[in-house]
Formats: sequence, C-alpha cells, structure tokens
Amino acid sequence: MAEESRGAYFVQAFERGLAVISCFDAEHPEMTLTEVAKATGFTRAAARRFLLTLVDLNYARFDGKRFRLGPRVLELGYAYLSSFSLPRIADSHLAALVAQVGEFSSVSILDGTEIIDVATRVPPSQIMRVSSSVGARYPAFATSMGRVLLAGLDPNELDRLLPDIEIKQLTDYTVRTREELRTDIARVKQAGYSIVDQELEYGLMSISAPVRDPSGQVIAGINVAGQSGRLTADKARRDVLSLLLRTSAAITSDLIQGSRPAAR
Repeated sequence: MAEESRGAYFVQAFERGLAVISCFDAEHPEMTLTEVAKATGFTRAAARRFLLTLVDLNYARFDGKRFRLGPRVLELGYAYLSSFSLPRIADSHLAALVAQVGEFSSVSILDGTEIIDVATRVPPSQIMRVSSSVGARYPAFATSMGRVLLAGLDPNELDRLLPDIEIKQLTDYTVRTREELRTDIARVKQAGYSIVDQELEYGLMSISAPVRDPSGQVIAGINVAGQSGRLTADKARRDVLSLLLRTSAAITSDLIQGSRPAAR
C-alpha cells in the first residue's frame, strides 16, 4: 500500500510482521536472520525482533541458526478457507472433472499480479509431472487461469493493474510485452476461456474458464493442465473445453444456491 493512501489507523509494525511471514516460501522454507533481513529490506535488529516475536507466539521456529514457519501459521490460512465456500464447493466438481479428463485440475483466485490455488485435484492413477497444492502462487500473466481472471476485471481495474505486472521470459513461448498480454486478455474475454501453452514452464499446457459469483462477477478460474505432449491445444478445445465450461457453470450454480437464504 502506498504511504500516501494509508490512513491514521495504519499499523506499520503489523505490516512488517506480515512481511516477515510472507518472505518464507517453497524455495525458502528456512532462512537465517541475515537472509530474512535482506528479503524484507529490514535492518537485522528489526528482523530479529519480528522473528523472535513470531517464535514466542509459535508462528515460527528457531534452531539456533535458521528460522522456519511453525504449524500455527496454518491457522491464518484455515480461517480464510473455512469462511470461504469456494474451495469446499469446488472440490467435488474438480474430482468429477479429473475423473473424466485424466488430467490435473485446480481452482485459483487473483491476488494482485499473482494467482493462488485454493483447490486442487490430481488423477490418482497417473504419475504426473504436473502438480500443485493449495496456497501455491504463480504469475497471473503466464497462466491460463491468470488470464481468465485478468479478463474478468473491470477495464479500469485492469488498467491500474497492468503497469504492476512484470513480464518475465519464463520460456521461449512466454508473452513478451504488456501490449501482447492485453491483446490476449481481450481475446480471452470474448472467447470465455484461455489456453496457455508452455508459457509458464516447458512441457506444460493448460486451459481455463471463469467461475462467477451470484452477481456474475468473475471470482476464480478453473483449469485443466497436463504435459503438452499429451494434452495439446487442439485436444483441449475438442475434448476438454465443454467439460471444463460445464464444471465451471456447476460451481457457479452451487455458489448461487449457497448464497440464497434457506426457505422457511
């Protein structure tokens, strides 16, 4: 949040504590004090105070040299998921979709310039290189679900967000400019689905559709992803798209039903 937009209520220490928690991820599950200070931009003294406070509260652990998050951090995510009906509603639909297509499927939401997986399903009978987990983050610009979610934004919202997106060449197939990205987002908005082939990583192809809330607003994306040698763009359009759209519509329908007050 820009400093000029912060109100008198803003507690900077709380923001910094969250920044310390957020700097741990799959690539950095353990870090030294120096590494945390560098990742957050804090002084060593400030980083040490935040880390030791987290240790005292059981949100982090310290072995004398390296810090890592503790299991209690899961309570923060669980509080959100337990109050958010989408993952619970989507799960059975994902299971049915995965059983039909034999590929990985997940549901994600947009968080700034990234997407976050909130529900995932993997085919039990298939050894897959494609995998993910709840809470995993990916750059929105290079994913089919990201483009579905970006296409669902209000035009003014999209205009505000696009300058914040850092285009990185993750593969030779990755979109190269914001102008190219904007063009594809417009195409996705018109088509109602997105296909991204090997832009996030080599060998990975995915197709996504939007999930809407009761008001019709796009709140999530649902995808089917697989190895590009097995799941081609043509096969995705021919064999997967109709099932994906049907599943998306079913999740939306369940969300609408769940939002209605119970009959008396």
